[in-house]
Amino acid sequence: MTPAAGPTPGIGPRALGAGAVAIIVAALAIARWSHVDATGFALGWVALVPWLAVLDRAPSWRATVLGGWAMSVAFVLAVFGWFAVAIAGYTGAPLWLSCAITALAAPLVQPQFLACALARRFAGERASAGRALAALCGASAYVAAEWAYPKLLGDTIGFGFWASPLLRQAADAIGPLGLTLVLVLANECALASLVALRRSPRSWSRIAAPLAVAACLVGVLALYGAVRIAQLAPEDGARPISVAAIQANLGDYRSLAAKRGTYGAVREVLDAHFALSDEALRAGAELVVWPETVYPTTFGAPKTADGAELDREIAGFVAERGFPLVFGAYDVDDEREYNAAILLERDGAGRTGFDAHRKARLFPFTEQVPALLDDDAVRAWLPWLGSWRPGSGASVLVVDGLGGVRVAPLVCYDAVDPALARRAVRGGAQILVTLSNDAWFATGDGPMQHFVVAAFRSIETRTPQVRATTTGVSAIVTATGETLAFAGVGERAALVARVVPSQSPVTLQLLWGDWFPPAILAASALALLVMRRAKSTSSTAALTR
Repeated sequence: MTPAAGPTPGIGPRALGAGAVAIIVAALAIARWSHVDATGFALGWVALVPWLAVLDRAPSWRATVLGGWAMSVAFVLAVFGWFAVAIAGYTGAPLWLSCAITALAAPLVQPQFLACALARRFAGERASAGRALAALCGASAYVAAEWAYPKLLGDTIGFGFWASPLLRQAADAIGPLGLTLVLVLANECALASLVALRRSPRSWSRIAAPLAVAACLVGVLALYGAVRIAQLAPEDGARPISVAAIQANLGDYRSLAAKRGTYGAVREVLDAHFALSDEALRAGAELVVWPETVYPTTFGAPKTADGAELDREIAGFVAERGFPLVFGAYDVDDEREYNAAILLERDGAGRTGFDAHRKARLFPFTEQVPALLDDDAVRAWLPWLGSWRPGSGASVLVVDGLGGVRVAPLVCYDAVDPALARRAVRGGAQILVTLSNDAWFATGDGPMQHFVVAAFRSIETRTPQVRATTTGVSAIVTATGETLAFAGVGERAALVARVVPSQSPVTLQLLWGDWFPPAILAASALALLVMRRAKSTSSTAALTR
């Protein structure tokens, strides 16, 4: 890991080409890991090895920086290439321009690769640390960068553990970033074993030792997962609630409105959700959830006579059938509009009333524009800029018709922020209700990635979740992450399953929040300091002999 002494060699074309190939291979392997299936899960344990090997061979600090930068670009293009396509589709920009912007922004949205590369080199060269400590410092810097600089899409490679029902349970203690640390360290162990094999092919102890460390890390996660799954088994007498998520597979409102007019488009969408909701009610659903902005206007404060008619129709549907409904619409306050989740239910006198959660986390530019750029001239140039206002934070809505069960709506981007889910559950929420419109993802892994990010909120808080989206992925998830019902992209479905509302869950994530990244960073820094001091003391003693 420490470059050889002597003049610093340059980076020749052959070395540069080999390094580029290795980084591309690593990025593609991580992209496969992000598919959260069995094949990707197996590949993930060695996916970073080619990139880490490139860093080991970097002859200078400049080469190390280049290696970190190149990996961030390759990672973004391989894992989030769909995002560039979505930008082009949403804004009307040329695809090549969207790809170029995505690549240029890669080091800003994925800074952990550069942080890891620099920390590894510093620990291995300046501090003369051993491979083990340098690997720990690099992995710690990786997760600390993701913690200190929140991602635009809330991503981390720890979400790939979703493919393992046993290992993912540790997210309630160390969070997804803790799982990321385990994965990075396991890749470091695999590389260390390969290096030992190359240097000493017959030294089995040196070859096996790093693999044994990786096996211990996995073993600890597996043991913890088995214990937690057993602890979280439903208690005798716990009353489950039958919940439903509606996915009508109607997401292209613009095309629909162009064909049928605005009223006709809303009419078709509502009719589809009414029909699917009736299907869910016949299957025993007690609580029904529709997607984000499924009703694309203000509810309870109609702007037109048609809007007032549709408001009454939705309220009448709920009153007639006697079930609580959570659906996406707009909320209004003093002429400001909010993207919102509406809870609508019938009271004891047969009247319908509603409560609302206003979306707290708005996606940059498409939903909310910085005040500095919120100008008529800018909006004329970029007509797709959003004009929403953010809500005040987490909300807990009480469903009186279900005996006072408390639900926490998370609208689309809300689910990317784990702090919102934590605050809601600390406030008494017993079921997470996530509503999203993922149709704008256009193509690729975006919908599945978004689902996995949201589903981890259930594991971290040990709270079941009902997730409804326009075009997929919709699902019903338990407190252990078990998927009880699932609708993929492009499916039309009324998902129904029974979940047990959580009862004052206790997890380290709820108690301490994102405690693990700063703790492991501090521990690594302390270990590095102790080693440097020990080496300094040893050198001084040798000189005085």
